[in-house]
Amino acid sequence: MNICNYTLEEYIAIVKSFHGSAAPGMVIGGYMVDLALKNTPEGEFFDAVCETSNCLPDAIQLLTPCTTGNGWLQVINLGRFALTLYEKYQGKGIRVFIDSAKIETWPEIKNWYFKLKSKKDQDSQLLFEQIKEAGPGICSFQSVTVRSQFLEKRSKGNIAICPLCKEAYPVKDGDMCLGCRGDAPYL
Repeated sequence: MNICNYTLEEYIAIVKSFHGSAAPGMVIGGYMVDLALKNTPEGEFFDAVCETSNCLPDAIQLLTPCTTGNGWLQVINLGRFALTLYEKYQGKGIRVFIDSAKIETWPEIKNWYFKLKSKKDQDSQLLFEQIKEAGPGICSFQSVTVRSQFLEKRSKGNIAICPLCKEAYPVKDGDMCLGCRGDAPYL
């Protein structure tokens, strides 16, 4: 079974190179992206929404032109392992998610997904065998329309020089950059 234009083995090699390991979420994510693409009209310009910040955004970035850097991928951490590919002007799209009912017959996938076993207690070989055998069969999809505020072109707006650090920042952030206002992650 292929994932987009790759055999499963080719995709796993690319995942290891990009993500650092063949994480189960990346492999399942590949099936999810493939399923979304197969149900999205060909030739449409689309954007993506990812409902988790774990693993799935990397699968979207590997298999579509949607990245966080070009702004075509928005990660909105709702805590759900789901993605949507949608037509960027009207917002009509396909949302794909792991279907909790469908993983009942795949005990090691269920253990991984619901964190019923710690990572060290999971049977990785069995988990990947079940993922390979289940493929996209553990996923469901639905037609959705993305809210209009997510269709708006996001822009930094005007740029100014921060009076404290002397670096450029978006004026909409206030009279100084967010870093100098205390939002930087540094001590």
